[in-house]
Amino acid sequence: MPEKRTVTLEIAGAKYRMTSDAEEEHLLALAEMINERIDALGPKAARTATPAQLLAVVALGLADDLRSAEVRRREVEQVTRRAVEQAIHRIDERLER
Repeated sequence: MPEKRTVTLEIAGAKYRMTSDAEEEHLLALAEMINERIDALGPKAARTATPAQLLAVVALGLADDLRSAEVRRREVEQVTRRAVEQAIHRIDERLER
């Protein structure tokens, strides 16, 4: 069973302590990704929005990215499946000759 550890992450200027079995470096990288997205919203957003509002906007962006990636994954899967089926069909035809 993976070892649980407590990690402190700073996200949107707030510190969060969490206990997880994930590697600390992994969690820190995820927090950095979120902070980069918050920074990309610009200084005005950082001054006028609450941390909760910033996190909501970032969460929506991440959810949208996840949905788009899932659509792309399904499309690649379909293209790959068709290519494999066509290759198997051509192999079968050659074996029959």
